[in-house]
Amino acid sequence: MPEWAITVLFLLMNGLIWGLIIALIALGLTLIFGVMGIVNMAHGDLYMLGAVLAFYLLPVSGSFWIALIAVPLITAVIAGPVERFILRPYEGHPAVTMIATVGISFILQQIALATYGGIPKKIADPVDFSFTVLGVSYPGYRLLVAAIAILIIVGIYLFLYRTNYGILIRASIQDRQMASAMGINVSSVLVTTFIIGSVLAAIAGVLAAPISQVFYLMGNDVGLLSFIVVIVGGLGSLGGTLIAALTLCSLEGVLASVLSPTQAKAAIFVVMIFVLMVRPRGLFGEREG
Repeated sequence: MPEWAITVLFLLMNGLIWGLIIALIALGLTLIFGVMGIVNMAHGDLYMLGAVLAFYLLPVSGSFWIALIAVPLITAVIAGPVERFILRPYEGHPAVTMIATVGISFILQQIALATYGGIPKKIADPVDFSFTVLGVSYPGYRLLVAAIAILIIVGIYLFLYRTNYGILIRASIQDRQMASAMGINVSSVLVTTFIIGSVLAAIAGVLAAPISQVFYLMGNDVGLLSFIVVIVGGLGSLGGTLIAALTLCSLEGVLASVLSPTQAKAAIFVVMIFVLMVRPRGLFGEREG
């Protein structure tokens, strides 16, 4: 196989794996927007929070896998009060909640800067194995990340489509006022949805920490890409979000073989603009009415 084809193959593999990580973040983002109607500007910083917490918990616990379990629990404890006492009072006011989440983003970044510092750091791969593909060594941890992400995505799907509480969440996404009129405890659904969305972002941060550098601003680019994924996939469409994440990240990975990283990212914006010109509500967004 030609060398350029091997390069493209590995860039595509990296793009798919990164797409699964972005899918976790974007699924949480679209869940929060679909149920709560909140554009969570701090969502990328929840991803950063997961990575930073993993960095601190690793020396204490001595195991990356313990950190992977502990970080979602810590994030859930933080996310619950944030939804209840910061976002809930401004329910129904999109502009105010957007400003509030921008404030939360700033606070998380400043806390991380004050405690973690401004120098990027990296977590060592928790598993020390690799395999050879076409004569090239490839890190085994990346495949493990893909497997974990797929399991979580499948778990979210089963939760939403095979459990009674998942039905309540989907009903709230479809028509929140009707769900409330039918006796669904929308207040409980709101806080649960925000916690699930936040935990998904934090888990993505833990999984990505050994792949990318841990930095207090690492959530900025990821948050922006997640918004693009949600917009292209269709606001409120969980399946569209997953497909858009895998497609856009794979495309960016392949384009990186012929373009600079900045140009590859710009190409993703071009794709988003084109999609919105053809499908203003995204590829899988439902039409109004």
